[in-house]
Amino acid sequence: MNKCLLLSITSLLAFSASTSAQSTYKVTLTPNTTYQTIQDFGASDCWTADFVGKCYSDAEKEKSARWLFSREFDSNGNPEGIGLSVWRINLGAGSAEQGDGSGIDDITRRGYCYLDAKGTYDWTKSAGQQYFMQQAKKYGVDHYLLFCNSAPVQFTKNGKACANAGEKGCNLNDNHYGDFASFLTTTTKHFIDEGYNITLISPVNEPQYDWTNGQEGSPWTNECISRLAREIDASITKQGIASKILLPEACQWKALYKDGTEKRANNQIEAFFNPANTDTYVGDLKHLQRAVAGHSYWTFSTNEDLQDIRKAVAEKAAHYDVDVYQTEWSMLDKEPSTSAGFPASYDDASYMDIALYMGKLIHCDLTFGNMASWSYWTTFAQEKWGQKNRFYLLRLNAKGDTGNESYGDIATGGTVTDNANLWVLGNYSRFIRPGYRRISHTTNQSESLNKLMGSAYVSPDGKRIVAVYVNMGSATGVTLNVGGQSAAKQINLYRTSETENLKHIAGTYTLGQRIMIPKKSVSTFVIDFDSPVTAINGVRTDNDAATQDTNVYSLDGKMVKPQATSLEGLPSGVYVWKGSKIAVK
Repeated sequence: MNKCLLLSITSLLAFSASTSAQSTYKVTLTPNTTYQTIQDFGASDCWTADFVGKCYSDAEKEKSARWLFSREFDSNGNPEGIGLSVWRINLGAGSAEQGDGSGIDDITRRGYCYLDAKGTYDWTKSAGQQYFMQQAKKYGVDHYLLFCNSAPVQFTKNGKACANAGEKGCNLNDNHYGDFASFLTTTTKHFIDEGYNITLISPVNEPQYDWTNGQEGSPWTNECISRLAREIDASITKQGIASKILLPEACQWKALYKDGTEKRANNQIEAFFNPANTDTYVGDLKHLQRAVAGHSYWTFSTNEDLQDIRKAVAEKAAHYDVDVYQTEWSMLDKEPSTSAGFPASYDDASYMDIALYMGKLIHCDLTFGNMASWSYWTTFAQEKWGQKNRFYLLRLNAKGDTGNESYGDIATGGTVTDNANLWVLGNYSRFIRPGYRRISHTTNQSESLNKLMGSAYVSPDGKRIVAVYVNMGSATGVTLNVGGQSAAKQINLYRTSETENLKHIAGTYTLGQRIMIPKKSVSTFVIDFDSPVTAINGVRTDNDAATQDTNVYSLDGKMVKPQATSLEGLPSGVYVWKGSKIAVK
């Protein structure tokens, strides 16, 4: 053989081996190093679910419900739906009954109220919403959350479901705090009696804003929220139900941990959970969920915000031993920055670009924000004004539409279409079920939010690990290794990309095998074992008894001190050590 040719082949092989090594992430999953317990993944029915349930054909409604709630597989092993585990249900305030007098021009943003001004409940209202509640129950959805944007109009100061300009406190009349609380708990008890597991009542929404028009809504100060929470707590006791109160659905994360972020309702974790704040402290209420809810709007345009802001809210919440729930997000605001891997404009972005960035956001919320629940806003919407899929999981078209965009009247019926947003959320929601815990996920490469991002979760029985990868970069390989395990019973792979909707990627996969992750894709590995690989219900299995992890980790899973005998010398913050969260002051 020609010597030069031999050298060329040798060099090519060496280059190929080097490239292969560089493009492979060697992943180590450590099931006994755990972080937050996942409560659920969900979406909101506000407001268009009522129109779909009332006005669309049975075939379109049934298809929609299957996509949202089903946990079944088709004959090829592909998921039929994304298996949402919480369904967030809006309790309207009565603006729909008021019609044009409501001050809300868009009829799709008005809501019916079950309670009228005479004190009579009519449970036949919001029939379209109730259709999807019934479907969710049929498919076995785990949790239901009832939320309000406004108190019923008969209880508000101005008799409307949106506030007057200049309102300093809230739009709830001072004489009707108890009445609003009774409405919430009576409605909750009704649906519990109908067979729905109503776990949470969320009485206020984005209290920082004025809400003078556009939709039902009310401003709230921290003092007003605390007063209402106490009334709801007493009413829950009176009703004898087990549902909990969830506060405060902040408009953005900074309002939960900083002063001066918004014009009202700031530093809300301190306000509600620090006993020193005697005017607003509600942390001792029996029926208050030990959690804070906020929205991921306005804080996702750069990689720095995606990390730093979420770490800050996680640390403040951990200091008061409360979970963090992300209860609303869609792609509001201007397009994310190109430095964060997004195209130069929304015009340049594809539907998959938008869905992929949502996958990145979910990853950051779960890993940096340590969030225990994640929900999308909102499930159904018409596509308009070149916005593509920024604001929906399922696209609505009115009768007569000829393209993706829709400006017609959805009250006349139409069609429902799935898209990449739905299925990317499904990469998480379908497989990471309530009670799963996030576990340590480390690789041989430094983390980049513009390349491959991974996180992993273990089932309550310890026999299943789910690993999700969002790939913003070029195609790359991963090798999965689980601490203490040489083999898995079975590994299944599901992928969403430009051409795949949570598709089951058939193949025989093993631990340690190099498996390719295509560019611009989200991949979920479901790894099953014959026996538990981690602690069950807080009790370690025999083979783990002598191997307690003494490394110190930050809340986002990075090791900050190996084989520690104490936390001495660490800067202020919250750390995970020996399976517990510990605050260092």
